[in-house]
Order: sequence, then structure tokens, then C-alpha cells
Amino acid sequence: MQEEHRNDQGSPVSIRKWVFIGFLLMAGFFLFTQHRAHVFGLLPYLFLLACPLMHLFHHGHRHGKHGHGESTRKPTDRP
Repeated sequence: MQEEHRNDQGSPVSIRKWVFIGFLLMAGFFLFTQHRAHVFGLLPYLFLLACPLMHLFHHGHRHGKHGHGESTRKPTDRP
């Protein structure tokens, strides 16, 4: 009996995988072309949402501890 779940080239598993990838590409293309106005209408809001998200994730929740060297100096040291 021949095994159907081989990963050799030309096996039914790899053919199904490529058909599925092709279907996803076509679906993505048609979704983008038919709903382009909706996607571009959301861009300004996505930019506004990106600002607080970048602030939260870029700083790593360490406000006041940016490591500019001031916290390592002793109070008696002068520049």
C-alpha cells in the first residue's frame, strides 16, 4: 500500500499545499482590490493608533529610567 502523506515533491500533500497557497493569494488579491476604499479610509486611524502603541512598546514601560547616565552619577560628582 502506498503512503499518501509523504513529503516528496509531487506528493498529494505538497500539491494540496500549493493549491491552498494559490487560493489564499487570489482571495487576498480580490479582498484588497474590492475593499481598497475601506482599507485606505482606515489608514489615518491606524497612524494615530500607532503612536501610543509605539510609545508603550518602544519604551518598555520604564518611564524615567532611560539610561542617559544621570542615574549612575553620584550626587557629589560634577561634570
